[in-house]
Amino acid sequence: MHRGSGDPTWEGTPVGDAPFPRKGAILAEAHDRNISKGPRLGRVTNTPPHDAVAQPEEMPAPEDPGTGVAVLRPPLRRVSSRAIGVWTLRLAFGALFNLALLSAAAWALGGFAWGWVPTLVHENAWAFPSAYAFYALLKIAIVPSWRYRVHRWEVTEDVIYTRSGWISRSWQLVPVNRLQTVDHTQGWLERVFDVATLQVQTASFAGSSTIEGLDSEEARRLSEELAVRAGTLRDDAT
Repeated sequence: MHRGSGDPTWEGTPVGDAPFPRKGAILAEAHDRNISKGPRLGRVTNTPPHDAVAQPEEMPAPEDPGTGVAVLRPPLRRVSSRAIGVWTLRLAFGALFNLALLSAAAWALGGFAWGWVPTLVHENAWAFPSAYAFYALLKIAIVPSWRYRVHRWEVTEDVIYTRSGWISRSWQLVPVNRLQTVDHTQGWLERVFDVATLQVQTASFAGSSTIEGLDSEEARRLSEELAVRAGTLRDDAT
């Protein structure tokens, strides 16, 4: 668990003065705000510069502004674009391993005249690895960029808000005052691309959250900031 000391800063601003938007800014009343055109909520700094901050026009407008139903807007921050390289290589390594297994099976099925193997399978054994190779190439070409467009994160004054997935998507809000541990991890492939993973855990497993593909320096600063902020909020509650 990271614990800050001294005078930790967030984007060059003392922790006590950090202008985090509050949780209420995430859940906005539809009849009070047209999200697609409304002003950006709070001041969100953006480091490093390649991580684009979502503009107000990227936020979807509610279907019926007169319903009064709270609208959950997307998180404002993207992960580092270098995460695409990490996800691409992970998929490629996994695909090569699976293709090697399928090729070995196809070689065995095609090279040995086993009586229990159907003739159709024996004659078309190499169709299976060929089909998988085509599928793997499509997945490697599409999924990493798609995940980059979906994965977003945001840290407000009292909540960590994330969205992840690619076909199936997951939105998660974790109260900062419930945090138990804040882990900043970096595997060997992440070190190559200078990105890291931030994991926050609460007393409940369902309340834990992971942000993959953060810039490594930003992940380190964020882990220290969250550790300090969580302790401060817990102390204020007692």
